[in-house]
Amino acid sequence: MDVFGAQWLDHSSRIAAAWDAAVAPDDTVLLPGDLSWARDLDEAGADLAWIGARPGVKFLLRGNHDGWWTSIAQVRRALPPGCHALQNDAFDLGPAVLVGARGWTSPDDPMAAEGDAAIFLRERSRLRLSIADADRRFGRSKPRVAMLHYPPWIEGRAPTEVVSDLQAGAVGTCVYGHLHGADHALAIEGEREGIRFHLVAADAVGFAPLPLGF
Repeated sequence: MDVFGAQWLDHSSRIAAAWDAAVAPDDTVLLPGDLSWARDLDEAGADLAWIGARPGVKFLLRGNHDGWWTSIAQVRRALPPGCHALQNDAFDLGPAVLVGARGWTSPDDPMAAEGDAAIFLRERSRLRLSIADADRRFGRSKPRVAMLHYPPWIEGRAPTEVVSDLQAGAVGTCVYGHLHGADHALAIEGEREGIRFHLVAADAVGFAPLPLGF
Protein backbone atom coordinates (compact mmCIF):
# COMPACT_ATOMS: atom_id res chain seq x y z
CA MET A 1 0.00 0.00 0.00
CA ASP A 2 3.02 2.32 0.29
CA VAL A 3 2.61 3.23 -3.39
CA PHE A 4 -0.59 5.10 -2.50
CA GLY A 5 1.16 7.82 -0.52
CA ALA A 6 3.27 8.65 2.50
CA GLN A 7 0.34 8.08 4.85
CA TRP A 8 0.63 4.36 4.12
CA LEU A 9 4.33 4.02 4.95
CA ASP A 10 4.93 1.19 7.42
CA HIS A 11 1.18 0.80 7.78
CA SER A 12 1.27 -2.86 8.79
CA SER A 13 3.52 -2.18 11.78
CA ARG A 14 1.43 0.82 12.78
CA ILE A 15 -1.79 -1.18 12.57
CA ALA A 16 -0.28 -4.07 14.55
CA ALA A 17 0.96 -1.77 17.32
CA ALA A 18 -2.37 0.04 17.67
CA TRP A 19 -4.39 -3.18 17.39
CA ASP A 20 -2.30 -5.11 19.93
CA ALA A 21 -2.50 -2.23 22.40
CA ALA A 22 -6.26 -1.70 22.14
CA VAL A 23 -7.80 -5.14 21.65
CA ALA A 24 -8.27 -7.80 24.33
CA PRO A 25 -8.34 -11.52 23.46
CA ASP A 26 -12.13 -11.74 23.82
CA ASP A 27 -12.90 -8.51 21.94
CA THR A 28 -14.62 -8.64 18.55
CA VAL A 29 -12.77 -7.15 15.54
CA LEU A 30 -14.59 -6.45 12.26
CA LEU A 31 -12.48 -6.39 9.07
CA PRO A 32 -14.63 -5.21 6.15
CA GLY A 33 -12.56 -6.24 3.16
CA ASP A 34 -9.50 -5.47 1.04
CA LEU A 35 -7.37 -7.55 3.38
CA SER A 36 -4.67 -8.83 1.03
CA TRP A 37 -3.35 -8.18 -2.48
CA ALA A 38 -2.72 -11.93 -2.86
CA ARG A 39 -3.98 -13.65 -5.98
CA ASP A 40 -4.78 -17.00 -4.37
CA LEU A 41 -5.18 -18.57 -0.94
CA ASP A 42 -1.62 -19.88 -0.79
CA GLU A 43 -0.24 -16.44 -1.47
CA ALA A 44 -2.65 -14.95 1.11
CA GLY A 45 -1.34 -17.25 3.82
CA ALA A 46 1.14 -14.78 5.29
CA ASP A 47 -1.43 -11.98 5.46
CA LEU A 48 -4.03 -14.25 7.03
CA ALA A 49 -1.45 -15.45 9.56
CA TRP A 50 -0.69 -11.80 10.42
CA ILE A 51 -4.41 -11.21 11.07
CA GLY A 52 -4.63 -14.42 13.06
CA ALA A 53 -1.72 -13.36 15.26
CA ARG A 54 -3.53 -10.22 16.40
CA PRO A 55 -5.68 -10.37 19.55
CA GLY A 56 -9.46 -10.61 19.40
CA VAL A 57 -12.06 -12.71 17.63
CA LYS A 58 -11.89 -11.61 14.01
CA PHE A 59 -14.68 -11.47 11.42
CA LEU A 60 -13.55 -11.04 7.81
CA LEU A 61 -15.51 -9.83 4.80
CA ARG A 62 -14.49 -9.91 1.15
CA GLY A 63 -13.54 -6.62 -0.51
CA ASN A 64 -13.30 -5.86 -4.20
CA HIS A 65 -9.50 -6.39 -4.18
CA ASP A 66 -9.56 -9.70 -2.31
CA GLY A 67 -8.87 -11.83 -5.37
CA TRP A 68 -7.60 -14.66 -3.15
CA TRP A 69 -11.12 -15.14 -1.71
CA THR A 70 -12.47 -18.19 -3.53
CA SER A 71 -15.36 -20.36 -2.32
CA ILE A 72 -16.47 -19.69 1.24
CA ALA A 73 -15.69 -23.30 2.20
CA GLN A 74 -12.10 -22.97 0.98
CA VAL A 75 -11.67 -19.61 2.70
CA ARG A 76 -12.95 -20.91 6.01
CA ARG A 77 -10.62 -23.92 5.88
CA ALA A 78 -7.67 -21.57 5.29
CA LEU A 79 -8.41 -19.13 8.10
CA PRO A 80 -6.32 -19.24 11.28
CA PRO A 81 -7.99 -19.99 14.63
CA GLY A 82 -10.05 -17.10 15.93
CA CYS A 83 -10.96 -15.89 12.42
CA HIS A 84 -14.40 -16.19 10.81
CA ALA A 85 -15.61 -15.31 7.31
CA LEU A 86 -18.97 -13.58 6.84
CA GLN A 87 -20.85 -14.55 3.69
CA ASN A 88 -24.60 -15.19 3.36
CA ASP A 89 -24.88 -15.82 7.11
CA ALA A 90 -24.87 -14.09 10.49
CA PHE A 91 -22.99 -14.36 13.77
CA ASP A 92 -24.01 -13.82 17.37
CA LEU A 93 -21.29 -11.59 18.84
CA GLY A 94 -22.74 -11.63 22.35
CA PRO A 95 -23.96 -8.06 22.79
CA ALA A 96 -24.98 -7.77 19.13
CA VAL A 97 -25.65 -9.81 16.01
CA LEU A 98 -23.46 -9.37 12.92
CA VAL A 99 -24.86 -9.37 9.38
CA GLY A 100 -23.41 -8.08 6.14
CA ALA A 101 -22.25 -8.45 2.55
CA ARG A 102 -19.58 -6.95 0.33
CA GLY A 103 -21.91 -4.69 -1.64
CA TRP A 104 -20.98 -3.09 -4.96
CA THR A 105 -21.18 0.12 -6.96
CA SER A 106 -24.80 1.21 -7.30
CA PRO A 107 -26.09 1.22 -10.90
CA ASP A 108 -27.03 4.91 -10.58
CA ASP A 109 -23.53 5.91 -9.40
CA PRO A 110 -21.76 8.25 -11.87
CA MET A 111 -18.82 5.82 -11.89
CA ALA A 112 -20.96 2.73 -12.56
CA ALA A 113 -19.88 0.53 -15.45
CA GLU A 114 -21.62 -2.07 -17.56
CA GLY A 115 -22.24 -5.15 -15.47
CA ASP A 116 -22.32 -3.33 -12.13
CA ALA A 117 -26.11 -3.59 -11.86
CA ALA A 118 -26.05 -7.39 -11.85
CA ILE A 119 -23.33 -7.56 -9.20
CA PHE A 120 -25.11 -4.93 -7.09
CA LEU A 121 -28.31 -6.99 -7.15
CA ARG A 122 -26.41 -10.15 -6.25
CA GLU A 123 -24.78 -8.42 -3.30
CA ARG A 124 -28.15 -7.12 -2.10
CA SER A 125 -29.37 -10.72 -2.20
CA ARG A 126 -26.37 -11.78 -0.11
CA LEU A 127 -27.21 -9.11 2.47
CA ARG A 128 -30.81 -10.25 2.63
CA LEU A 129 -29.65 -13.86 3.07
CA SER A 130 -27.46 -12.73 5.96
CA ILE A 131 -30.36 -10.89 7.58
CA ALA A 132 -32.67 -13.86 7.07
CA ASP A 133 -30.10 -16.12 8.74
CA ALA A 134 -29.96 -13.73 11.69
CA ASP A 135 -33.76 -13.73 11.94
CA ARG A 136 -33.96 -17.50 11.80
CA ARG A 137 -31.22 -18.31 14.31
CA PHE A 138 -31.03 -15.30 16.63
CA GLY A 139 -34.28 -13.34 16.39
CA ARG A 140 -34.35 -9.58 16.78
CA SER A 141 -33.90 -9.08 20.51
CA LYS A 142 -30.26 -7.93 20.20
CA PRO A 143 -28.84 -4.87 18.43
CA ARG A 144 -27.56 -5.56 14.92
CA VAL A 145 -24.39 -4.36 13.27
CA ALA A 146 -23.85 -4.68 9.52
CA MET A 147 -20.41 -5.01 7.95
CA LEU A 148 -20.15 -3.96 4.31
CA HIS A 149 -17.20 -3.22 2.08
CA TYR A 150 -18.80 -0.73 -0.30
CA PRO A 151 -20.46 2.36 1.16
CA PRO A 152 -24.25 2.00 1.06
CA TRP A 153 -24.69 5.75 0.81
CA ILE A 154 -22.54 8.51 -0.71
CA GLU A 155 -22.58 12.03 0.68
CA GLY A 156 -24.67 14.38 -1.48
CA ARG A 157 -26.59 11.56 -3.15
CA ALA A 158 -29.71 9.61 -2.31
CA PRO A 159 -29.18 6.44 -0.24
CA THR A 160 -28.96 3.24 -2.25
CA GLU A 161 -31.43 0.41 -1.83
CA VAL A 162 -28.91 -1.20 0.52
CA VAL A 163 -29.92 1.34 3.18
CA SER A 164 -33.52 0.18 2.85
CA ASP A 165 -32.33 -3.41 3.27
CA LEU A 166 -30.46 -2.42 6.43
CA GLN A 167 -33.51 -0.65 7.82
CA ALA A 168 -35.76 -3.62 7.04
CA GLY A 169 -33.19 -5.85 8.75
CA ALA A 170 -33.27 -3.82 11.99
CA VAL A 171 -29.62 -2.82 11.64
CA GLY A 172 -28.62 -0.03 14.01
CA THR A 173 -24.90 0.25 13.16
CA CYS A 174 -23.16 -0.07 9.79
CA VAL A 175 -19.41 -0.17 9.22
CA TYR A 176 -17.84 -0.05 5.77
CA GLY A 177 -14.54 0.62 3.99
CA HIS A 178 -13.53 1.07 0.34
CA LEU A 179 -13.13 4.88 0.43
CA HIS A 180 -9.54 6.12 0.70
CA GLY A 181 -7.70 9.42 0.56
CA ALA A 182 -9.72 12.25 -0.93
CA ASP A 183 -12.72 9.92 -1.22
CA HIS A 184 -13.18 10.12 2.55
CA ALA A 185 -15.23 13.23 1.77
CA LEU A 186 -17.83 10.98 0.13
CA ALA A 187 -18.47 9.05 3.35
CA ILE A 188 -21.70 9.14 5.28
CA GLU A 189 -20.80 9.28 8.96
CA GLY A 190 -22.90 9.37 12.11
CA GLU A 191 -26.60 8.71 12.46
CA ARG A 192 -28.75 8.94 9.36
CA GLU A 193 -32.18 7.38 8.82
CA GLY A 194 -31.95 5.56 12.15
CA ILE A 195 -28.57 3.91 11.42
CA ARG A 196 -25.13 4.89 12.74
CA PHE A 197 -22.64 4.81 9.86
CA HIS A 198 -18.87 4.47 10.31
CA LEU A 199 -16.22 4.59 7.59
CA VAL A 200 -13.47 2.32 8.93
CA ALA A 201 -11.00 2.21 6.04
CA ALA A 202 -7.52 2.04 7.59
CA ASP A 203 -6.44 5.51 6.51
CA ALA A 204 -9.77 6.98 7.65
CA VAL A 205 -9.32 5.78 11.25
CA GLY A 206 -5.62 6.54 11.65
CA PHE A 207 -4.61 2.88 11.20
CA ALA A 208 -6.07 2.04 14.62
CA PRO A 209 -9.19 0.13 15.69
CA LEU A 210 -12.36 2.20 16.03
CA PRO A 211 -14.35 1.17 19.13
CA LEU A 212 -18.03 0.73 18.29
CA GLY A 213 -19.43 0.10 21.75
CA PHE A 214 -22.53 -1.77 20.60
